Amino acid sequence: MAAYLFRRLLLVIPTLWAIITINFFIIQVAPGGPVEQAIAQMEGLEAGLLNRITGGGNAAETAVIEEASNTGYKGSRGLDPEVVEEIKKQFGFDKPIHVRYFEMLKNYVTFNFGESLFKGGNVIDLIVERLPVSISLGLWSTLIIYLISIPLGIMKAIHHGSRFDVWSSAVVIIGYAIPGFLFAIILIILFASGNYFSWFPLRGLVSSNFDQLPWYEQIIDYFWHLALPIFAMVIGGFATLSMLTKNSFLDEINKQYVVTARAKGLDEGSILYKHVFRNAMLIIIAGFPAAFISIFFTGSMLIEVMFSLEGIGLLGFESTIQRDYPVVFSSLYIMTLLGLLLSIVSDLTYMWVDPRIDFEAR
Repeated sequence: MAAYLFRRLLLVIPTLWAIITINFFIIQVAPGGPVEQAIAQMEGLEAGLLNRITGGGNAAETAVIEEASNTGYKGSRGLDPEVVEEIKKQFGFDKPIHVRYFEMLKNYVTFNFGESLFKGGNVIDLIVERLPVSISLGLWSTLIIYLISIPLGIMKAIHHGSRFDVWSSAVVIIGYAIPGFLFAIILIILFASGNYFSWFPLRGLVSSNFDQLPWYEQIIDYFWHLALPIFAMVIGGFATLSMLTKNSFLDEINKQYVVTARAKGLDEGSILYKHVFRNAMLIIIAGFPAAFISIFFTGSMLIEVMFSLEGIGLLGFESTIQRDYPVVFSSLYIMTLLGLLLSIVSDLTYMWVDPRIDFEAR
Protein backbone atom coordinates (compact mmCIF):
# COMPACT_ATOMS: atom_id res chain seq x y z
CA MET A 1 0.00 0.00 0.00
CA ALA A 2 2.74 2.45 0.99
CA ALA A 3 4.79 1.58 -2.10
CA TYR A 4 1.77 2.09 -4.38
CA LEU A 5 0.98 5.44 -2.79
CA PHE A 6 4.62 6.52 -3.12
CA ARG A 7 4.69 5.59 -6.83
CA ARG A 8 1.48 7.50 -7.49
CA LEU A 9 2.82 10.58 -5.74
CA LEU A 10 6.01 10.37 -7.82
CA LEU A 11 3.93 10.20 -11.01
CA VAL A 12 2.27 13.48 -10.06
CA ILE A 13 5.53 15.35 -10.72
CA PRO A 14 6.09 14.46 -14.42
CA THR A 15 2.36 14.67 -15.17
CA LEU A 16 2.08 18.13 -13.65
CA TRP A 17 5.26 19.25 -15.42
CA ALA A 18 4.03 18.02 -18.82
CA ILE A 19 0.63 19.74 -18.50
CA ILE A 20 2.13 23.04 -17.36
CA THR A 21 4.84 22.95 -20.06
CA ILE A 22 2.45 22.26 -22.94
CA ASN A 23 0.04 24.98 -21.84
CA PHE A 24 2.86 27.47 -21.22
CA PHE A 25 4.27 27.30 -24.74
CA ILE A 26 0.85 27.18 -26.41
CA ILE A 27 -0.39 30.26 -24.54
CA GLN A 28 2.89 32.15 -24.84
CA VAL A 29 3.03 31.92 -28.63
CA ALA A 30 -0.69 32.70 -29.07
CA PRO A 31 -1.38 36.22 -30.38
CA GLY A 32 -3.03 38.88 -28.27
CA GLY A 33 -0.84 38.60 -25.17
CA PRO A 34 -0.67 41.18 -22.36
CA VAL A 35 1.91 43.29 -24.22
CA GLU A 36 -0.28 43.50 -27.32
CA GLN A 37 -3.31 44.34 -25.20
CA ALA A 38 -1.47 47.09 -23.32
CA ILE A 39 -0.17 48.56 -26.59
CA ALA A 40 -3.63 48.43 -28.18
CA GLN A 41 -5.11 50.13 -25.13
CA MET A 42 -2.54 52.93 -25.23
CA GLU A 43 -2.96 53.38 -28.98
CA GLY A 44 -6.71 53.53 -28.48
CA LEU A 45 -6.33 56.26 -25.87
CA GLU A 46 -4.02 58.25 -28.12
CA ALA A 47 -6.35 57.77 -31.09
CA GLY A 48 -9.18 59.15 -29.00
CA LEU A 49 -7.05 62.13 -28.03
CA LEU A 50 -6.19 62.72 -31.69
CA ASN A 51 -9.89 62.73 -32.60
CA ARG A 52 -10.47 65.37 -29.99
CA ILE A 53 -7.61 67.42 -31.45
CA THR A 54 -9.05 67.31 -34.94
CA GLY A 55 -12.62 67.79 -33.77
CA GLY A 56 -12.02 70.71 -31.45
CA GLY A 57 -13.07 71.05 -27.83
CA ASN A 58 -13.40 73.35 -24.87
CA ALA A 59 -10.64 75.10 -22.96
CA ALA A 60 -10.01 72.14 -20.63
CA GLU A 61 -9.60 69.78 -23.58
CA THR A 62 -7.21 72.24 -25.24
CA ALA A 63 -5.08 72.26 -22.09
CA VAL A 64 -4.90 68.44 -22.10
CA ILE A 65 -3.88 68.46 -25.77
CA GLU A 66 -1.14 71.04 -25.15
CA GLU A 67 0.20 68.99 -22.23
CA ALA A 68 0.26 65.86 -24.36
CA SER A 69 2.10 67.74 -27.11
CA ASN A 70 4.72 69.05 -24.66
CA THR A 71 5.41 65.48 -23.41
CA GLY A 72 6.07 64.12 -26.89
CA TYR A 73 2.67 62.88 -27.92
CA LYS A 74 2.98 60.61 -30.98
CA GLY A 75 -0.63 59.64 -31.60
CA SER A 76 -0.26 60.22 -35.34
CA ARG A 77 2.83 58.00 -35.65
CA GLY A 78 2.12 55.13 -33.19
CA LEU A 79 3.85 54.45 -29.90
CA ASP A 80 7.47 55.30 -29.31
CA PRO A 81 9.67 52.14 -29.50
CA GLU A 82 11.04 53.00 -26.07
CA VAL A 83 7.50 52.93 -24.68
CA VAL A 84 6.94 49.52 -26.28
CA GLU A 85 10.16 48.19 -24.74
CA GLU A 86 9.11 49.57 -21.36
CA ILE A 87 5.79 47.74 -21.64
CA LYS A 88 7.60 44.50 -22.49
CA LYS A 89 9.86 44.96 -19.48
CA GLN A 90 6.88 45.68 -17.25
CA PHE A 91 5.25 42.37 -18.17
CA GLY A 92 8.51 40.41 -18.22
CA PHE A 93 8.52 39.88 -21.98
CA ASP A 94 11.93 41.48 -22.42
CA LYS A 95 13.41 38.04 -21.63
CA PRO A 96 13.57 35.06 -24.01
CA ILE A 97 10.75 32.54 -23.73
CA HIS A 98 12.98 29.77 -22.32
CA VAL A 99 14.18 32.10 -19.53
CA ARG A 100 10.57 32.91 -18.62
CA TYR A 101 9.74 29.22 -18.67
CA PHE A 102 12.48 28.17 -16.25
CA GLU A 103 11.73 31.12 -13.96
CA MET A 104 8.10 30.00 -13.85
CA LEU A 105 9.09 26.42 -12.96
CA LYS A 106 11.41 27.62 -10.19
CA ASN A 107 8.71 29.85 -8.73
CA TYR A 108 5.97 27.25 -8.96
CA VAL A 109 8.02 24.66 -7.10
CA THR A 110 7.95 27.03 -4.12
CA PHE A 111 4.31 28.06 -4.83
CA ASN A 112 5.38 31.60 -5.66
CA PHE A 113 2.83 32.66 -8.27
CA GLY A 114 3.80 36.31 -8.48
CA GLU A 115 1.55 39.31 -9.09
CA SER A 116 -1.46 39.68 -11.37
CA LEU A 117 -0.70 41.72 -14.49
CA PHE A 118 -4.03 43.53 -14.67
CA LYS A 119 -5.96 43.04 -11.42
CA GLY A 120 -3.17 44.09 -9.06
CA GLY A 121 -2.19 42.17 -5.96
CA ASN A 122 -0.73 38.76 -5.28
CA VAL A 123 -2.16 35.86 -7.27
CA ILE A 124 -2.58 33.68 -4.19
CA ASP A 125 -4.52 36.48 -2.47
CA LEU A 126 -6.82 36.76 -5.50
CA ILE A 127 -7.48 33.02 -5.53
CA VAL A 128 -8.04 32.83 -1.76
CA GLU A 129 -10.42 35.78 -2.02
CA ARG A 130 -12.52 33.89 -4.59
CA LEU A 131 -12.42 30.50 -2.85
CA PRO A 132 -15.47 30.92 -0.56
CA VAL A 133 -17.80 31.31 -3.55
CA SER A 134 -16.41 28.34 -5.49
CA ILE A 135 -16.26 26.09 -2.42
CA SER A 136 -19.83 27.00 -1.49
CA LEU A 137 -21.19 26.29 -4.97
CA GLY A 138 -19.15 23.14 -5.52
CA LEU A 139 -19.62 21.57 -2.09
CA TRP A 140 -23.34 22.11 -1.61
CA SER A 141 -24.33 21.30 -5.19
CA THR A 142 -22.30 18.05 -5.11
CA LEU A 143 -23.76 16.99 -1.77
CA ILE A 144 -27.33 17.73 -2.89
CA ILE A 145 -26.85 15.80 -6.13
CA TYR A 146 -25.49 12.77 -4.27
CA LEU A 147 -28.12 12.90 -1.50
CA ILE A 148 -30.96 12.92 -4.05
CA SER A 149 -29.53 10.79 -6.88
CA ILE A 150 -28.39 7.79 -4.82
CA PRO A 151 -31.74 7.11 -3.07
CA LEU A 152 -33.53 7.85 -6.36
CA GLY A 153 -31.30 5.41 -8.24
CA ILE A 154 -31.86 2.70 -5.62
CA MET A 155 -35.63 3.17 -5.80
CA LYS A 156 -35.52 3.03 -9.61
CA ALA A 157 -33.53 -0.22 -9.43
CA ILE A 158 -35.97 -1.79 -6.95
CA HIS A 159 -38.98 -0.74 -9.05
CA HIS A 160 -37.35 -1.28 -12.43
CA GLY A 161 -39.88 -1.02 -15.26
CA SER A 162 -42.64 0.45 -13.07
CA ARG A 163 -44.46 3.73 -13.64
CA PHE A 164 -42.27 5.36 -11.01
CA ASP A 165 -39.16 4.29 -12.93
CA VAL A 166 -40.49 5.62 -16.24
CA TRP A 167 -41.73 8.96 -14.93
CA SER A 168 -38.67 9.62 -12.77
CA SER A 169 -36.43 8.87 -15.78
CA ALA A 170 -38.40 11.35 -17.86
CA VAL A 171 -38.09 14.05 -15.19
CA VAL A 172 -34.33 13.67 -14.68
CA ILE A 173 -33.67 13.56 -18.43
CA ILE A 174 -35.69 16.75 -18.98
CA GLY A 175 -33.73 18.40 -16.17
CA TYR A 176 -30.50 17.20 -17.75
CA ALA A 177 -31.51 18.69 -21.10
CA ILE A 178 -32.07 22.18 -19.65
CA PRO A 179 -28.83 24.25 -19.67
CA GLY A 180 -27.91 25.51 -16.23
CA PHE A 181 -27.52 29.12 -17.34
CA LEU A 182 -30.95 29.10 -19.04
CA PHE A 183 -32.57 27.74 -15.89
CA ALA A 184 -30.71 30.42 -13.92
CA ILE A 185 -32.29 33.12 -16.11
CA ILE A 186 -35.74 31.65 -15.48
CA LEU A 187 -35.12 31.59 -11.72
CA ILE A 188 -33.90 35.19 -11.74
CA ILE A 189 -36.92 36.41 -13.72
CA LEU A 190 -39.41 34.57 -11.52
CA PHE A 191 -37.94 34.92 -8.04
CA ALA A 192 -35.29 37.67 -7.92
CA SER A 193 -35.95 40.36 -10.53
CA GLY A 194 -39.10 41.87 -9.03
CA ASN A 195 -41.11 41.21 -12.20
CA TYR A 196 -42.99 38.43 -10.42
CA PHE A 197 -41.50 37.82 -6.98
CA SER A 198 -38.55 39.22 -5.03
CA TRP A 199 -38.01 36.32 -2.69
CA PHE A 200 -34.26 35.91 -3.21
CA PRO A 201 -31.29 38.30 -3.62
CA LEU A 202 -29.91 38.84 -7.09
CA ARG A 203 -26.20 39.13 -6.36
CA GLY A 204 -23.48 38.35 -3.84
CA LEU A 205 -22.72 35.50 -1.45
CA VAL A 206 -23.92 37.37 1.66
CA SER A 207 -25.70 40.63 2.50
CA SER A 208 -23.86 43.88 3.05
CA ASN A 209 -24.71 43.82 6.78
CA PHE A 210 -23.60 40.21 7.21
CA ASP A 211 -21.03 41.02 9.93
CA GLN A 212 -23.66 42.73 12.08
CA LEU A 213 -26.05 39.76 12.04
CA PRO A 214 -26.16 37.15 14.84
CA TRP A 215 -24.69 33.76 13.92
CA TYR A 216 -27.99 32.03 13.21
CA GLU A 217 -29.12 34.86 10.91
CA GLN A 218 -25.72 34.69 9.15
CA ILE A 219 -26.39 31.04 8.35
CA ILE A 220 -29.86 31.87 7.05
CA ASP A 221 -28.50 34.79 5.00
CA TYR A 222 -25.74 32.61 3.52
CA PHE A 223 -28.13 29.89 2.30
CA TRP A 224 -30.68 32.53 1.23
CA HIS A 225 -28.11 33.90 -1.23
CA LEU A 226 -27.05 30.42 -2.37
CA ALA A 227 -30.54 29.00 -2.95
CA LEU A 228 -31.03 30.06 -6.58
CA PRO A 229 -27.46 29.51 -7.90
CA ILE A 230 -27.24 26.05 -6.31
CA PHE A 231 -30.69 25.12 -7.63
CA ALA A 232 -29.57 26.20 -11.11
CA MET A 233 -26.41 24.07 -10.84
CA VAL A 234 -27.98 20.87 -9.54
CA ILE A 235 -31.02 20.75 -11.85
CA GLY A 236 -29.07 18.96 -14.57
CA GLY A 237 -26.83 16.91 -12.31
CA PHE A 238 -29.22 14.15 -11.28
CA ALA A 239 -29.53 12.20 -14.53
CA THR A 240 -26.04 10.70 -14.83
CA LEU A 241 -25.63 9.75 -11.17
CA SER A 242 -29.21 8.43 -10.83
CA MET A 243 -28.83 6.18 -13.87
CA LEU A 244 -25.37 5.07 -12.77
CA THR A 245 -26.72 4.12 -9.34
CA LYS A 246 -29.70 2.29 -10.85
CA ASN A 247 -27.63 0.30 -13.32
CA SER A 248 -25.03 -0.54 -10.68
CA PHE A 249 -27.69 -1.91 -8.33
CA LEU A 250 -29.45 -3.80 -11.12
CA ASP A 251 -26.16 -5.42 -12.08
CA GLU A 252 -25.52 -6.55 -8.51
CA ILE A 253 -29.10 -7.70 -7.90
CA ASN A 254 -28.85 -10.15 -10.79
CA LYS A 255 -25.65 -11.78 -9.53
CA GLN A 256 -25.45 -15.28 -8.08
CA TYR A 257 -24.73 -14.28 -4.48
CA VAL A 258 -28.07 -12.44 -4.32
CA VAL A 259 -29.88 -15.55 -5.56
CA THR A 260 -28.07 -17.58 -2.90
CA ALA A 261 -29.02 -15.08 -0.18
CA ARG A 262 -32.66 -15.27 -1.21
CA ALA A 263 -32.53 -19.07 -1.20
CA LYS A 264 -31.30 -18.94 2.40
CA GLY A 265 -34.42 -16.99 3.36
CA LEU A 266 -32.95 -13.52 3.89
CA ASP A 267 -35.43 -10.69 3.52
CA GLU A 268 -35.06 -8.20 0.68
CA GLY A 269 -33.99 -5.35 2.98
CA SER A 270 -31.07 -7.34 4.37
CA ILE A 271 -30.04 -8.47 0.90
CA LEU A 272 -30.20 -4.96 -0.51
CA TYR A 273 -28.47 -2.99 2.25
CA LYS A 274 -26.11 -5.62 3.74
CA HIS A 275 -24.91 -7.31 0.57
CA VAL A 276 -25.83 -5.39 -2.59
CA PHE A 277 -25.30 -1.86 -1.28
CA ARG A 278 -21.58 -2.16 -0.55
CA ASN A 279 -20.72 -3.62 -3.95
CA ALA A 280 -23.05 -1.38 -5.95
CA MET A 281 -21.88 1.82 -4.26
CA LEU A 282 -18.20 1.14 -4.94
CA ILE A 283 -17.90 3.12 -8.18
CA ILE A 284 -20.24 5.87 -6.96
CA ILE A 285 -18.49 6.57 -3.65
CA ALA A 286 -15.05 6.37 -5.20
CA GLY A 287 -16.05 8.89 -7.85
CA PHE A 288 -17.07 11.54 -5.33
CA PRO A 289 -13.69 13.39 -5.23
CA ALA A 290 -13.57 13.66 -9.02
CA ALA A 291 -17.20 14.80 -9.15
CA PHE A 292 -16.56 17.48 -6.55
CA ILE A 293 -13.45 18.85 -8.26
CA SER A 294 -15.30 18.87 -11.59
CA ILE A 295 -18.18 20.97 -10.26
CA PHE A 296 -15.81 23.05 -8.14
CA PHE A 297 -13.74 24.28 -11.07
CA THR A 298 -15.74 23.87 -14.27
CA GLY A 299 -19.43 23.94 -13.51
CA SER A 300 -19.94 27.29 -11.88
CA MET A 301 -18.53 29.97 -14.22
CA LEU A 302 -21.78 30.82 -15.98
CA ILE A 303 -23.69 30.62 -12.70
CA GLU A 304 -21.18 33.00 -11.14
CA VAL A 305 -21.71 35.44 -14.00
CA MET A 306 -25.50 35.19 -13.81
CA PHE A 307 -25.65 35.80 -10.05
CA SER A 308 -22.68 38.22 -9.81
CA LEU A 309 -20.67 35.78 -7.68
CA GLU A 310 -16.92 36.34 -7.88
CA GLY A 311 -15.54 32.81 -7.77
CA ILE A 312 -12.56 31.00 -9.26
CA GLY A 313 -14.45 30.12 -12.45
CA LEU A 314 -15.11 33.77 -13.23
CA LEU A 315 -11.55 34.70 -12.24
CA GLY A 316 -10.11 32.14 -14.65
CA PHE A 317 -12.37 33.30 -17.48
CA GLU A 318 -11.52 36.97 -17.00
CA SER A 319 -7.81 36.18 -16.72
CA THR A 320 -7.88 34.17 -19.94
CA ILE A 321 -9.61 37.00 -21.82
CA GLN A 322 -7.12 39.55 -20.46
CA ARG A 323 -4.14 37.21 -20.97
CA ASP A 324 -3.28 37.63 -17.29
CA TYR A 325 -0.67 34.87 -17.47
CA PRO A 326 0.26 34.63 -13.76
CA VAL A 327 -3.38 34.05 -12.81
CA VAL A 328 -4.01 31.69 -15.75
CA PHE A 329 -0.97 29.50 -15.10
CA SER A 330 -1.33 29.49 -11.32
CA SER A 331 -5.02 28.50 -11.58
CA LEU A 332 -4.09 25.75 -14.03
CA TYR A 333 -1.25 24.60 -11.77
CA ILE A 334 -3.45 24.42 -8.66
CA MET A 335 -6.38 22.75 -10.47
CA THR A 336 -4.09 20.16 -12.06
CA LEU A 337 -2.34 19.41 -8.79
CA LEU A 338 -5.65 19.03 -6.95
CA GLY A 339 -7.04 16.84 -9.73
CA LEU A 340 -4.01 14.51 -9.63
CA LEU A 341 -4.10 14.26 -5.84
CA LEU A 342 -7.84 13.59 -5.85
CA SER A 343 -7.36 10.80 -8.37
CA ILE A 344 -5.13 9.15 -5.77
CA VAL A 345 -7.81 9.77 -3.14
CA SER A 346 -10.31 8.04 -5.45
CA ASP A 347 -8.10 4.94 -5.61
CA LEU A 348 -7.71 4.93 -1.84
CA THR A 349 -11.49 5.24 -1.52
CA TYR A 350 -11.92 2.15 -3.70
CA MET A 351 -9.67 0.21 -1.34
CA TRP A 352 -11.47 1.58 1.71
CA VAL A 353 -14.92 0.65 0.39
CA ASP A 354 -13.83 -2.81 -0.79
CA PRO A 355 -10.67 -4.21 0.89
CA ARG A 356 -10.54 -6.93 -1.77
CA ILE A 357 -9.22 -4.37 -4.24
CA ASP A 358 -5.44 -4.23 -4.19
CA PHE A 359 -3.86 -1.80 -6.65
CA GLU A 360 -0.38 -2.61 -5.37
CA ALA A 361 -0.76 -6.24 -6.44
CA ARG A 362 -1.49 -5.07 -9.97
